[in-house]
Amino acid sequence: MWYAILSDDASGSLARRVPARPAHVQRLEALKQQGRLLVAGPHPAIDAPAPGAAGYSGSLVIAEFASLGEAQAWADADPYAAAGVYAKVAVKPFLKTLP
Repeated sequence: MWYAILSDDASGSLARRVPARPAHVQRLEALKQQGRLLVAGPHPAIDAPAPGAAGYSGSLVIAEFASLGEAQAWADADPYAAAGVYAKVAVKPFLKTLP
């Protein structure tokens, strides 16, 4: 089943995002290679594709896991979570309807 992992950034997270990004992206690439990644990306803190120093307000990952528990465990092991980038993470089942 698909699961949406919705993460809200902690205050001042940009400085922690930068060094943790390679490991974060590597895990996403692994899901992609397995055919289990629907979409992933950050939410810019401002209405711009390149927010610069404004940074990001959070992230969204929609990926396939065997269970909610497996999706939660994957989210808990995210390098961004370990680096303190996220203040809050919610994992919810997701039903892809369109396209």
